[in-house]
Amino acid sequence: MIRTSSRLLRLVSLLSARPEWTCRQLAERMEVTDRTVRRDIARLRDLGYGVESVPGPWGGYRLGPGARMPPLVLDDEEALAVAVALREAALSGVLGTGQAALSALLKLRQSLPARLADQLSTLDGALEHTPRSGEPQIDTLVLLDLARACHSALRTTLAYRDHAGRASVRAIDPYRLVHTGLRWYLVARDVTRQQWRTFRADRVVSVRATTEPADLTDPPDAAALVSGAIASVMYPVYATVRLPLPLDQALRKVPSTIGTHSPDGPQATVVHIGGNSTEQLAAYLLGLATPLTVLSPDPVRQALLRHAHALLTANP
Repeated sequence: MIRTSSRLLRLVSLLSARPEWTCRQLAERMEVTDRTVRRDIARLRDLGYGVESVPGPWGGYRLGPGARMPPLVLDDEEALAVAVALREAALSGVLGTGQAALSALLKLRQSLPARLADQLSTLDGALEHTPRSGEPQIDTLVLLDLARACHSALRTTLAYRDHAGRASVRAIDPYRLVHTGLRWYLVARDVTRQQWRTFRADRVVSVRATTEPADLTDPPDAAALVSGAIASVMYPVYATVRLPLPLDQALRKVPSTIGTHSPDGPQATVVHIGGNSTEQLAAYLLGLATPLTVLSPDPVRQALLRHAHALLTANP
């Protein structure tokens, strides 16, 4: 007779396969007595599975929602499907920050048997993620390595390229990963400079943990540090626009990582936004899909009018 733990997993699989089972059907499929089925059902309930009794002469059992999250049993195909879905959720930000998806993916990969981990690596090498227009593709394995570094709290050697493409090797104490809706950033303490810094994840070349504990004394607000670092970047072109939206709604349209906001009365907000070119700024403003007024400079205003006129011409 199969062991109790294996029998319970088999019972969960059967209950998940169809809406209802009678006690006799379960006993026959598992090759045990009715009494064993009833005893195993009680054990599953103790573990948090919401197994419901179906009343009536032909009643039995069905799997309902549990009182708490029970252990999850996945076959090979299901485990790979979940891993791929979590990968895409982490990269696309479809679940908001993506942090939960990345954390779940990290836990899943660490618990996979070697044969499944190899299959997932093969899939990972074959799959491509379509990034937002103009955004660099992030190496999934590097992102997982960064998450693992933050989790382990060990001093780490980071191979990195800055915005000019200059390569360097940094000794860092990794702390948090932050997703802004556009990019992933690593918040870490630069050991040499003795400062908390932000690093764009798409510029990380490799990650190697040491055996030395990280010094995470007095850590910063990671999200605020990233927002401040982005806001302090100097762009070649800036535009000041007035959105006919109160401050809270304007922040949802243009996040604080992209622009600097100031209320202009209760129903409007003035936003200062930087960009790499006049045309890029005009395209971004048009993509906000909301009425707005370009207060300055005039070249951005003219570029926005050209874009709008081209759209009107193409869609008479």
